[in-house]
Amino acid sequence: MTLLSSAAIFFGAAVIAVPLFKRLKLGAILGYLIAGVVIGPSVLNFISDPYTILHFAELGVVLLLFVIGLELEPAVLWRMRNQIIFTGGSQLVFSAALIGAFCMFALGLNEIYSITIGFALAMSSTPFALQLMEEQRILITPPGKQGFSVLLMQDIAVIPILLLVTSFSTLPTEDGVAWYISAGAIVGVLVAGRYLVNPLLRIIALYGSSEVMTAAALFLVIVTAMSMSAVGLSMGMGAFIAGILLANSSFKHQLEAEIEPFKGLLLGLFFIAIGMTLDLQLLIEEPQFLIGASLLLLVIKTLVLFVVLAIAKQRKQDAMRIGLMLAQGGEFTFVMMTLAVSVAVLPEDIASRVNLIVGLSMAFTSPLVILYATFFNTKDCPPVYESANVNYDPEVIIAGFGRFGQITGRILRANHIQFTALDKDAAHIEFVKQFGSKVFYGDATQVELLKKAGLTKAKTLLVAIDNKADINKLVLTVQHHFPDVNIIARAVDRQHAAELAKLGVFCHVRELLGGGLAASIRVLESQGYSDQEAQHIVNLFQTHDEALLQDVIDNDMAFEQQVSNAKKGREELQSIFENDARLRK
Repeated sequence: MTLLSSAAIFFGAAVIAVPLFKRLKLGAILGYLIAGVVIGPSVLNFISDPYTILHFAELGVVLLLFVIGLELEPAVLWRMRNQIIFTGGSQLVFSAALIGAFCMFALGLNEIYSITIGFALAMSSTPFALQLMEEQRILITPPGKQGFSVLLMQDIAVIPILLLVTSFSTLPTEDGVAWYISAGAIVGVLVAGRYLVNPLLRIIALYGSSEVMTAAALFLVIVTAMSMSAVGLSMGMGAFIAGILLANSSFKHQLEAEIEPFKGLLLGLFFIAIGMTLDLQLLIEEPQFLIGASLLLLVIKTLVLFVVLAIAKQRKQDAMRIGLMLAQGGEFTFVMMTLAVSVAVLPEDIASRVNLIVGLSMAFTSPLVILYATFFNTKDCPPVYESANVNYDPEVIIAGFGRFGQITGRILRANHIQFTALDKDAAHIEFVKQFGSKVFYGDATQVELLKKAGLTKAKTLLVAIDNKADINKLVLTVQHHFPDVNIIARAVDRQHAAELAKLGVFCHVRELLGGGLAASIRVLESQGYSDQEAQHIVNLFQTHDEALLQDVIDNDMAFEQQVSNAKKGREELQSIFENDARLRK
């Protein structure tokens, strides 16, 4: 089978399965797994060698770890340290201990097998659980944030757990890399990330293009991962460390946006490949054991989370709901099983059973959450959470952070209103950040970048870009993809204001109007007018000018008509001032 034929099969399976499973509220990951089962050796046998595909698709996991690292901003980690350490750590340790004890004493497995399986099944699926919490509208509530801290702790623990599994390897190690070389490689990555990567990205931003930035992002991840692999460490560890080092970078959101499509496709391919390796014959031969084990996994993790969250003073009803949402096995279980088999820590038949248990647990989780929400009426969050919620998502996005956008940014910051600013000038960003502003590099007209910047949660977008074509493009993009966001747009001139109104943006600000009016007041005062008289005259002008502009908008005037209307308007304005002067006398 050719490469194109295989690609067509993968994409076709994903296009059919993923929307179907998301429609059924079973999650995209389960859709990928089932698609892999169907096209794999167990059913249709379209592709008979899934392990070749799996080796390539592991790059998706590497990209995922890099993106997770980007999200783990040191300041955020420090702010959530108590929840992460105590809530997340307790769930991970106690779940792994109970599952490992069951494997050892009930199933008779040895210590290494039990520890490996215990930690593997203690992990939950971050995308799966977050999707459930979003659907149930509980993510931004106190219990939802506790659940998020559990997922965050699991993400942080991935690398140490993978290293632990590798340390159990029974493969010969005489040709292994010396520990000091591995340690030196980690130090090298830290130094490069601290002093070399950001300057390199600034140069690319100044002199490159969007395609070059994409290439730079992929190059950074792949080279770091290969460097770690070459010294005997996990490729994922390198990507994870690189991500954390760039978590505070101005290029964070742009890097996420560039990598997201590749990560999504390759991670989907990874799950499809895992699905192809699932042994359905085992499920047919041992249905009672596998289904019972998956249900037992859900019970153990739900009870552990229930107790941990109850101790954290969450309501019992919400503690049970969060427990159910995080009870399934996670995508990193597949990663761990693949690693455990490759380094001879687990035999393939045990890893196959663990993978099946995880797949079944994912299939059972969504229906159980829906049933619980239905019977206990927990779909809507109690109103008390609205005041208790501390939302760290930006309320305002400022696209373009030059002189125009910075004024709004300073006012928002002074009033403790969260905002995120985006700008395409890398040198300008570095200058502005010296004054404490939170500004990120990127082209605000890219949908993925807007999502990463937080526009899905923001109330308002201020379009402060200084390019007319980019302003119009961004407005159209936001109207299509984020229709509920309130848009306030910078208008280059009167004609542009009319164009924005045609696009449906009636809240626009002409960039020079305010300054020009303020200057006019000062000039009138210098000519002997009082403050009140100068303000009154300028107000008359502004009212008349806005009426003329509204006339242009309402009648959809062509340019020639606008010119004629402007001449007529000057005569009307002169008449208004003359009448006003007579009245004041």
